[in-house]
Amino acid sequence: MTTTTETDALPELTTDELSRYARHLTLSEVGIEGQQRLKAARVLCVGTGGLGSPLALYLAAAGVGTLGLVDFDVVDASNLQRQIIHSTKDIGRKKLDSAAEKLTALNPAITIVKHETRLVSSNALEIIKDYDIVADGTDNFPTRYLINDACVLSGKPNVYGAIFRFEGQASVFATREGPCYRCLYPEPPQPGLVPSCAEAGVLGILPGLIGVIQATEVIKLILGNLIQDKGESLIGRMLLVDALNMRFRELKLRKNPECPVCGLHPTVTQLIDYQQFCGIAPEAPAETHEGKTVKNGIPQLSVKELKQRIDAGEDVYIIDVREPWEYKIAQMGGKLIPQKEVPQRLSEIDRDREVVVQCKSGGRSQRIAELLKQQGYPRVVNLAGGILAWASEIDPQVKKY
Repeated sequence: MTTTTETDALPELTTDELSRYARHLTLSEVGIEGQQRLKAARVLCVGTGGLGSPLALYLAAAGVGTLGLVDFDVVDASNLQRQIIHSTKDIGRKKLDSAAEKLTALNPAITIVKHETRLVSSNALEIIKDYDIVADGTDNFPTRYLINDACVLSGKPNVYGAIFRFEGQASVFATREGPCYRCLYPEPPQPGLVPSCAEAGVLGILPGLIGVIQATEVIKLILGNLIQDKGESLIGRMLLVDALNMRFRELKLRKNPECPVCGLHPTVTQLIDYQQFCGIAPEAPAETHEGKTVKNGIPQLSVKELKQRIDAGEDVYIIDVREPWEYKIAQMGGKLIPQKEVPQRLSEIDRDREVVVQCKSGGRSQRIAELLKQQGYPRVVNLAGGILAWASEIDPQVKKY
């Protein structure tokens, strides 16, 4: 359990740092040398959301000298239930800017490096090479496999965390002595089998629990042999957290000699197309037919076109396939039939009229529009961009979420 900082010349601590980290210095397992290692360390946090928020905050507070942040998203009101590094005034800001501001305010002595990009096969190795440890705060399978493989190929530890509803897990992968993520999960689940947190929900406190565990493991890796004989890392172990019942248990993990990435005879020697590996087909490109945008055979109606039709007095027939709680937050009229209930409630949808299907951003409505077409509905269109586009382009009084 070592990092490159153990053999490098360690930076001196300033008088202010000696005061700031006094409680660390009192610990014999940390002391002056341990705090110097923290100051010299470079950690990459992939994501500044639910997991990345507590992870980055505690690493900054602990005095990790350089924190790299990877994110490309903006702060949304729905993030604030769990992404504690952001606040209400940050809604609409880049997450990178919001996070960097909070971390600098917490500890101005550290260096923040912002990577405003999506981590992909073409840039992962270049970004990771400048760091000692990578902490995975992502929420999708393609990026998890990408981070794992990039860490194995780069020889960098991968401090892993994942959350779902009331359950979380954490481990340390891609070390020389331990397994990697692919040793545990050689193949990703089938697309759609595991819903995202946006679809299934997540207890807001849960990423705090897992993110803090990740931060703890990062610090232990940095301290290395100072604590090696006095503690145990999550290398070779998976910690499982059940927040609903407040139970912690662990699984023992072993390095798989047949692992295609870290095994004895690896077949993955460079980064691959992880969307394809996870079975996620590229989004069908939109086409133009008779002057209208069409996607997978479904005409796309823009919110501006919808507004024109409503203003012209047309009685537009809209089916809203969001959930009831979403409908309470924001709605623009239409009949509410949640996505999962549509197959059982087809009799409620008029076949003799053009059906405009609407959801939050256009994804669910596209799928339901395709379903209705398969069921023989002759005129079905999708509201492109959903109610978020309506709020942005037509009526700013409609609340975004």
